[in-house]
Amino acid sequence: MAFTLNGKPLAVDVPFTIGETNYPANWLRLTTKAEKEAIGIKEVDDPKQYDSRFYMSDGTAKALDDKTETDEDGVKITTLGVKSILKAQEKEIAGSLLALNDWYVVRKAEKGTAIPTTVQTFRDQVRTACDTREKEIDACTDTAALVTLYGATYDKDGNLEKYNMTQYPKEDLS
Repeated sequence: MAFTLNGKPLAVDVPFTIGETNYPANWLRLTTKAEKEAIGIKEVDDPKQYDSRFYMSDGTAKALDDKTETDEDGVKITTLGVKSILKAQEKEIAGSLLALNDWYVVRKAEKGTAIPTTVQTFRDQVRTACDTREKEIDACTDTAALVTLYGATYDKDGNLEKYNMTQYPKEDLS
């Protein structure tokens, strides 16, 4: 719950002054709605929060696809869409997962020592998962589909049943 006085927001847990009266930081938390209203303070709903990956702060959906425009000097400027940004993030995630055992690849290149099968399998699974996730992103035709993709499915008790998007493998360290 948020509070306003004369249409301006009042911060909770911050002291404030109305006219000649100083109010302590905890006053908004300790008083009733009627006490607040008596001095002109109104309770308002908290502003809606939007997932910044998909929406602007006002709730407008961000563009899904890249947009190339030409400025007044004739220079082409490309603004990345949500899909391109998300796919770049997937590549970063995959890269960080692969980096954990890149030393096996370097050792093979330098010394010819074989990469353990479990490590090679993991690395292949990471690449496959990344490719699949990028395809899942590309398959989304609107913002609602992307939001759903990045969400999860829960049972009636609120327990996680499954993620909606393909998951990266867990490295078997045994």
